Amino acid sequence: MGFLPLLRIRMSIALLRATALELAILAGHLLLYPSGIAPERHAPGRRTPEPAPDAASDAASGDAASVLAAQGPPGPPAVLLHGFVDNRSVFVLLRRTLTRPGGRHVESLNYSPLTCDIRAAAELLGRHVEEICVRTGHQRVDIVGHSLGGLIARYYVQRLGGDRRVRTLVTLGTPHSGTGVAPLASAHPIVRQMRPGSAVIEELRQPAPGCRTRFVSFWSDLDQLMVPLETARLEHPDLIVRNVRVSGIGHLALPVHPTVATSIREELESSGAETESSGAASVA
Repeated sequence: MGFLPLLRIRMSIALLRATALELAILAGHLLLYPSGIAPERHAPGRRTPEPAPDAASDAASGDAASVLAAQGPPGPPAVLLHGFVDNRSVFVLLRRTLTRPGGRHVESLNYSPLTCDIRAAAELLGRHVEEICVRTGHQRVDIVGHSLGGLIARYYVQRLGGDRRVRTLVTLGTPHSGTGVAPLASAHPIVRQMRPGSAVIEELRQPAPGCRTRFVSFWSDLDQLMVPLETARLEHPDLIVRNVRVSGIGHLALPVHPTVATSIREELESSGAETESSGAASVA
């Protein structure tokens, strides 16, 4: 048997496995979906302000307890934003991964399934982020957006000045250049905005000089909702971007796969100190 036929067989087997996993995840998510319909409740708690300017001098003097008290949980709050016709229940497993290392503050936001405009959803996200910053005492947040959620967050960052508030934006299977999947779904206005060449996609192609947010885009080589697959890669000359290729899983698996979740946590913990304008990586 030649190399090409063998490669096709292996790809077919990988696709079958990914499809079976997608169906299993879909079944599990349908069971969890009702639990995520209502928005999260946030009990009034102690604010965790960011370190004071003199925190370094406190550490030098050995006052470690006061430094830890000033710092609060590690890193800024993480905000999770779901995809089209979904809700916050999709992030149950990812949330556990992000909170496990040291108590990072994590919130999952819902936007209405009746939302028909990415711009309006981005404005609503901006108001949520401002409220989170006021409530927690942090100046910036990290955002993880799945599919459409990543596009909404990107619009907020690029077009509405959200880079002032968002340190790192992680997107999972987001159609950054637009997706041509399921043409019949274009009856929904927000799906039309996710098509290649839509007004929203063209706005996001425009220059974004000085954008302060670091972008990390996870894209899968078996994501059947991204047509073409490379549309989930973020390519923009003005943005600080790291594209991460994920192998062997589909669209629904991206926010629940343990390897991806661990990679997301590591990206957020890295704080974007070392970035490249066209970085690339892969996750097996």
